[in-house]
Amino acid sequence: MGSGKVTSSVTGDFQGKRITVAGLGVSGVPAAKVLHGLGAQVTVVNDGDDDRAREQAAGLEALGVTVRLGDGDSLPEGTELIVTAPGWKPDKPLFAAAGAAGVPVWGDVELAWRLRKPDAAPWLAVTGTNGKTTTVQMLAAILQAAGLRTAAVGNIGVSLLDAVLGEEQYDVLAVELSSYQLHWAPSLRAHSAAVLNLAPDHLDWHGSMEAYAAAKGRIYEGNRVACVYNVADKATEDLVREADVEEGCRAIGFTLGTPGPSQLGVVDDLLVDRAFVENRHKNAQELAQVSDVRPPAPHNIANALAAAALARAFGVPAAAVREGLRSFTPDAHRIAHVADIDGVSYVDDSKATNTHAAEASLAAYEKIVWIAGGLAKGATFDELVAKSAKRLRGAVLIGADRALIREALARHAPEVPVVDLERTDTGAMLQAVQEAKRLARPGDTVLLAPACASMDMFANYNRRGEAFAQAVRELGA
Repeated sequence: MGSGKVTSSVTGDFQGKRITVAGLGVSGVPAAKVLHGLGAQVTVVNDGDDDRAREQAAGLEALGVTVRLGDGDSLPEGTELIVTAPGWKPDKPLFAAAGAAGVPVWGDVELAWRLRKPDAAPWLAVTGTNGKTTTVQMLAAILQAAGLRTAAVGNIGVSLLDAVLGEEQYDVLAVELSSYQLHWAPSLRAHSAAVLNLAPDHLDWHGSMEAYAAAKGRIYEGNRVACVYNVADKATEDLVREADVEEGCRAIGFTLGTPGPSQLGVVDDLLVDRAFVENRHKNAQELAQVSDVRPPAPHNIANALAAAALARAFGVPAAAVREGLRSFTPDAHRIAHVADIDGVSYVDDSKATNTHAAEASLAAYEKIVWIAGGLAKGATFDELVAKSAKRLRGAVLIGADRALIREALARHAPEVPVVDLERTDTGAMLQAVQEAKRLARPGDTVLLAPACASMDMFANYNRRGEAFAQAVRELGA
C-alpha cells in the first residue's frame, strides 16, 4: 500500500454555478433540489420522456430548475459541472462532450462527500460483487450495539445526501457503494473500507473486468485505518496493494479458516480477531459464535467477519460485535428458510442473481434440488455447475436463458436429472416447486438460487422469491 496525503473535504461554493444533473430518479431529483437550494443554476437532462419523468420534471420546474426530457446526450451550454446518476454509462456522448470541454463529472456519492460538514461522521465503506447490503446492515447493527449513532446508507436505499445534509447527528456511517458509484467518486476517502469479493458482473457497463475491479478498488483510496480484504479472493488483496492510503493504514484479511496475524477468522465454532488485539502474533480475541450469524452459511459468515473487521477498526468492543450479529435479521430472499415439508427444506435465495452469489448459496447445503434460470446478463455457467455438481440431486430450470444452464449441466453433471420448464406464466413457479418436490428426498434442500436476473418473468427478485414462498406454502397445505 502506498501513502498519499489527502486534503480534507470542504463544501464547495455552488452559488451561480451552471450545473447539469444527468438523470432523474432516486439520485437525480434529490441532487437537483440540493444544488438548486445552494444557489446553483441547475439543468436536468434525461433520456426518457415518459409519464413518471414528466411528473418529476414538473416538480423540479416548479422550483425553478430547468429540465430537458428525451435528450441525455448533448451538453447544455455553459455547463461547469455534471452530477450524474450512478447508472449512466461512462461511454455516453454527454460525458465525451464534458471531457472535451474540461467539465468534471461527479456522482451523487461524490457530491455527498464534498457537501459533508467539517465535523461530519466518518464513513465505513463496503463494496463487492455480492454480500454488500447484508454486510452493511450487519455493520450498522454492530455499531448500534456499541451505542454509536449510525445508519446504513448509500446503495442500500437511504440517500447519502439525506444522511450528510439532514438534521440527525451521526457518529459514523455504514456505507454501501456499487462499482457505478465508485467510478464517479474520485475524491472519496473512507475511514476504513472492505472489498468482499470480485467476480465478473456489470461488464457491459464498465467495458472490462479490469475496469470493474479498478472501480471497486477505488474504495481503498485514502483509507486512514484499515483496508479489509478477502483472504480467499486474491484479487481483493491485490487492490489493497495498489491503493494509495494514509500513513499507518493496515491491510486486514478475513478468512473462513484459522486467522493469521492481522486477520479475522474462524476457530472451531468461534469468530476470532487477530488484528485488533495486543500482541496479535500470540493473542486472539473471541468475537462471537458461528451460531450468532444467521443464517450460518459460509458466505454469510464471511460477511459477518468483514463487518466485524470494519467495526473493530473503528474501535468497537468485542461484546458489541456479538450483540450486533445476534440482533441482526437478514433481508427477505437472502438464503431464507421457508418451510420443511416431508423432511425436505425449502430455501429462498432469489437474491442470488449472478453465478458468484449462486455458488455461495449452493455451497451452504449438502444435497440440493436446484431451481435456477432467468436472464443470464451475459454470464456463463460451466464453472458454477462444475463446482456444485456433487451437491446436486436434481435441477429444475425456468426462464428465458435456462438453456445455458441446461447445457452446462449436460457437460459437467450429466447424471443429474433436469426438468426444463418452458412456461413463463404466473403458475410456472408452483410447477417448478412441485417438480423439485418430486426429485427431492428426505434430508435434501430445495434451493431457489437462480444465478440469473428475474425480469423475464417477474418484476424483480423480491417478486420471484415471494412466488417461490407462496408455492411452498401451497405445497405444504
